[in-house]
Amino acid sequence: MTQEATAEARVPTQRQRSDLFGIACLAAIGLVTLAWIAGLVWGAMAFFNWLVS
Repeated sequence: MTQEATAEARVPTQRQRSDLFGIACLAAIGLVTLAWIAGLVWGAMAFFNWLVS
């Protein structure tokens, strides 16, 4: 009886694919955030450069 329950509870998992997908999503979010911050810094530098000149 215990062996049957164990055999039925065995479900194939796709953990490796899920982990890679999560890492890819985090990398994409990190790149977008980095580009957004770089754009803000570039905009601030351009503004202050225009302001001073």
